[in-house]
Amino acid sequence: MRNSILVVDDDDAHRGMLRTMLRSWGYAVEEAADGDEAVALVREKAFDAVLTDVRMARMNGIHALKGILAYNPALPVILMTAYSSVETAVEALRLGAYDYLVKPLDFESLKHSLQQGIEHSRLSVENRELRRQLSHAAAMPGIIGRSPAIRAMQEIMDTVAPTEATVLITGESGTGKELVARALHGKSLRADKPLITVNCAALAENLLESELFGHEKGSFTGAERRREGRFAQAHGGTLFLDEVGEMPLALQAKLLRALQQGEVQRVGSDTQLTVDVRVLAATNRDLRHEVAQRRFREDLFFRLNVISVDVPPLRERAEDIPVLAAYFLENFASRNRKAVRGFSAQALDTMLRHSWPGNVRELENAVERAVILCTGDLITARELPSVLSETIAPEEAPAEADLSLAGLPLDEVERRVIEETLRQTGDNKSEAARRLGITRATLHNKLRKYELE
Repeated sequence: MRNSILVVDDDDAHRGMLRTMLRSWGYAVEEAADGDEAVALVREKAFDAVLTDVRMARMNGIHALKGILAYNPALPVILMTAYSSVETAVEALRLGAYDYLVKPLDFESLKHSLQQGIEHSRLSVENRELRRQLSHAAAMPGIIGRSPAIRAMQEIMDTVAPTEATVLITGESGTGKELVARALHGKSLRADKPLITVNCAALAENLLESELFGHEKGSFTGAERRREGRFAQAHGGTLFLDEVGEMPLALQAKLLRALQQGEVQRVGSDTQLTVDVRVLAATNRDLRHEVAQRRFREDLFFRLNVISVDVPPLRERAEDIPVLAAYFLENFASRNRKAVRGFSAQALDTMLRHSWPGNVRELENAVERAVILCTGDLITARELPSVLSETIAPEEAPAEADLSLAGLPLDEVERRVIEETLRQTGDNKSEAARRLGITRATLHNKLRKYELE
């Protein structure tokens, strides 16, 4: 799975020398004897870079450059000539050439130029894809990603949001359950009314009751005046009960009554107040297990769990890591006035290999740290937390060689390698192509060849 270079030169001897040199560096090489042939080949096959002479008998290098970039603007084209001319160099770079080299070639300069051109092209393609995904994510604020797991969750949210159903949002810590609640409220018929949030794990039982239902003046020590509860504040809107699994049993009965009757009673009062509230709740606990252990009321569980939305952990949506990282980078770079424009290939690979036990919150913190420490325009693996380099996801752990491939036809081996790489990357074709060392276009050609589309 080598990078492919198209060499264009009407001098057979010089073209042969370049072919030998490039192959010794590990490149796959194809050749064209003039610009016409080069443009035709670029339209037929996927190349990672083009190395072309300027002066050729038929179509010269400048005209070939125009034809190649008109078809594929992202393809790095390096021109070479024995006739050094400032005007020609300026014209070539103005038209979009990646570099301009003078014969006799300095092979180290050529090697460096090819490596940098291919890397620059790959990063440009990845950044365009990330920007496209970010613009799509704006359709549901806060919910970023296009993995199958996120798409399935969004379909449920789109269906449930306009209704009055109570929704139980489940998922590990750091997955973004509050963002889901905000998105549900934002797409509901109550969007112009308040969204009130209560963290049930942050308050003691007596304070949580007062927080939810309010209290009368003098009802307990420190109650110097009457206070409206969160239910009353959310009247006409949405009440989000975060970490509802932490609520004490005694208070669960009062919450159940409020949900069933649509009435609340302030602490120290005999008066029932009618409230019109839609309730969303979230927990990182398994409430069915909590019910079995008698730590959570079964009737309250069924009342909250009318509709369940499960937020997938980040390790199950690895293809969303680059777009989430780009989103956080843009925010933190702007906030800290840093001119950071993206991630190096090594940094992206490090993030993709990490298992992210802290989920999206851990990724956000890692990117913020990297932006602050970054002194260049690209974040490298050095700026990321060291734990990312030390941890490898279980499916990425080194494995023994698969001897079952021995004796199979090469096409079958290639097909199996492509299938396994797509499985490991969650069908992320850009990442699969990067790991395989080929372009996305080449990968698509092979998917069609092996009927894997």
